[in-house]
Amino acid sequence: MLGRKSKSTIDSLIGISTNIQGDVNFKGGLRIDGHIKGNINAEPGQPSVLVISEHAKIVGEIRAVHLIVNGEIIGDVHSVELLELQPKARITGDVYYKALEMHGGALVSGKLSHGHTEEAPVLKLAASSGGDA
Repeated sequence: MLGRKSKSTIDSLIGISTNIQGDVNFKGGLRIDGHIKGNINAEPGQPSVLVISEHAKIVGEIRAVHLIVNGEIIGDVHSVELLELQPKARITGDVYYKALEMHGGALVSGKLSHGHTEEAPVLKLAASSGGDA
């Protein structure tokens, strides 16, 4: 129980009357009630919680460790650990997750993929060159 305290803390809020055009990068916890047209990225390698409320609308790609959705997302979603889709969640795009909790009423129009194989780095070109010099 003690270790979970830092994972569920919300540090920042984007209010219901806020509209953002551009990417949002964050660490820790972020709750979004407004509208964002741009990608939302949690700091890689750090614990993060992103809450998309029922009033929120996101047009862009989302990456976070723990993601709780009850609003609308148009774009791909990448959840490193847990993805919670609450009853009013609407996602139009592909969803990548490690663990999924989906409530009745939630809707995903796209592909559901367990794991993150699409994010494997492709850095093999330098190792394969070196014969004709």
